[in-house]
Amino acid sequence: MLKFQGSTHFRQRIICSTLSGKAIRITNIRDEDEKPGLRDYEASFLRLVDKITNGSKIEINSTGTQITYIPGIIIGGKGITHECGTVRGIGYFVEALICLGPFAKAPLDITLNGITNNDIDLTIDTIRTTTLPIIRKFGIEEGLVIKIIKRGAPPNGGGSVNFKCPIVPHLKAIQLIDEGKIRRIRGIAYATRISPQFSNRVLDKAKGLLLEYTPDVYISSDHYKGNESGLSPGYGLTLVAETTTGCCLSAECMSNTGIATTEQQLQKQQQKSTSSETPEDLGERTAYALLEEIFNGGCIDSHNQSLALLFMVLCPEDISKVRLGKITPYTIEFIRQLRDFFGVTFKIETDQNSKTVLFTCLGIGYKNMARSTF
Repeated sequence: MLKFQGSTHFRQRIICSTLSGKAIRITNIRDEDEKPGLRDYEASFLRLVDKITNGSKIEINSTGTQITYIPGIIIGGKGITHECGTVRGIGYFVEALICLGPFAKAPLDITLNGITNNDIDLTIDTIRTTTLPIIRKFGIEEGLVIKIIKRGAPPNGGGSVNFKCPIVPHLKAIQLIDEGKIRRIRGIAYATRISPQFSNRVLDKAKGLLLEYTPDVYISSDHYKGNESGLSPGYGLTLVAETTTGCCLSAECMSNTGIATTEQQLQKQQQKSTSSETPEDLGERTAYALLEEIFNGGCIDSHNQSLALLFMVLCPEDISKVRLGKITPYTIEFIRQLRDFFGVTFKIETDQNSKTVLFTCLGIGYKNMARSTF
């Protein structure tokens, strides 16, 4: 049994434990906080893992500061629904399902309810446009779909997402070392329960900035109203840069202050007007975030580095190689988890010319042992 301390990288540890079959014990979970123990979204994540696995054993002590997790078999299944709550976005849960779903007994078909877009987690738009194309390179192609049924903005959410993931006997090794040149930029500006003018203003500002660098920029406006718009007003922008070699780099931003829908809320916002952000500011912030991703280089953007490295470890016993840009602290910690759970270390080389990093590893030959037959 592997032992860890603290609440950081909780989701990483549960995912690696489930895939490797190694039991874990995590102690001292926020034991010095005013509210010690697991948070609601972490308990919700454990409930989700319990729904898609069979034979998993989860023991939490009375204060919630210690958890023992003994993984079972990933079974997948159809017609599953899960309430994600309003603290974290649906993306927090979908990222884990992308890691676990391909190795289930049956294809996964699940509906998740909650917040579809926020500034903490990957939004569903980014997962659809950037994360899924990366997964397809590993041989998971037919039947991998994510669909937004309703959008839900913070704080009340009300969004709904359907995610379908096929099963595979094993992954295939990849060589992603040619990042190519930027071919085109695509994006989606969305607004829920507010005037479409907000998303149009975001779109115009971002497009104006990006046209200075490349002529092929197209950003669509997506306005949701009625039942499809969730329970809270909000707007945001997701941008994706596609390269000549088929790599995708993304950036996204969401309005950080709720839109005033009543006079009292408007007065409160005017008092805090110094910290509030105009739609033009949001468009500019997102455009610059995308330009920074492009500047950092690599074949995979900073949001999806850890996912690509996990799948490289699970590949057949063959060499996988990938070029990454600036390594995030999350990815650095994830590499340590991969070493602890799978015993795999990476050969890391820096490329001084392009200021990128080459990661090379030998896969462990992970096979889907849960499936009944193919």
